[in-house]
Amino acid sequence: MIYVGTSGWLYPPWRGDFYPPGLAHRRELEHLSRRVNSIEINGSFYALQRPASYRSWAEQTPPGFVFAVKGGRFITHMKRLRDAETPLANFFASGVLELGDKLGPVLWQLPPTMRFDADVLGEFLTRLPRTTVEAAQLAEQHDERLDGRAATKAVTDRPVRHALEVRHPSFRDPALAPLLREHNVALVTADTAGKWPFLTDQTADFAYARLHGDTELYVSGYDDEALDGWAERISSWTSGDRDAYVYFDNDVKVRAPFDAISLAQRLGVSPEVPS
Repeated sequence: MIYVGTSGWLYPPWRGDFYPPGLAHRRELEHLSRRVNSIEINGSFYALQRPASYRSWAEQTPPGFVFAVKGGRFITHMKRLRDAETPLANFFASGVLELGDKLGPVLWQLPPTMRFDADVLGEFLTRLPRTTVEAAQLAEQHDERLDGRAATKAVTDRPVRHALEVRHPSFRDPALAPLLREHNVALVTADTAGKWPFLTDQTADFAYARLHGDTELYVSGYDDEALDGWAERISSWTSGDRDAYVYFDNDVKVRAPFDAISLAQRLGVSPEVPS
């Protein structure tokens, strides 16, 4: 399977451009989820969300739709992956499991100042839950901040995938890919207009790409030639039964949704647009 979408959906500049004039804000997710087959939830990076929010997002999207969920910056940027057991429990207790069968990979984005440390990263990877049942068991260990607002049940036992996006040049270390393969964690291929490392090693049974801008970070769109190139690259990733998840994060000038739709069309994974 190939999933193509955007990183987030709540962007005021999209209103009246990608989103039709007059569309209620509460219907923006519904609208976008009929044009792409996946979206990356990025609000979870900034703060713990609530179970009711995850349930609502799942209900607003069609069958077969998938969400990637961005792990909390408290874990990646403040704790810097150390002493992460309770923060991980809080993250998974915040409602992630309420997505049910629409839960896709969890993305862990490291800060640009964080250097590669095999011991720190390896210990963090061993703590990550690999199934929804494991995630539910971990969620039960949440602290008092989530008392009365935690969701710690897994409806079914399904795999939980994880992807890692790195930004410090020290992650070009040849030891990184074998470490990720050991834990079946995907190394994110991040197109950042040359600002951060562009790494294409495939380290898991799925691929994950984030397209932040072709020539200008978060701003520039992707022309036909660039989209054709990405379609070819993604097709090669999936030739061996590997799934792929691709998200556009070039939202400043409202390019992300249009580029996502164009790439999905090239890959033959566009949802049928309601009449």
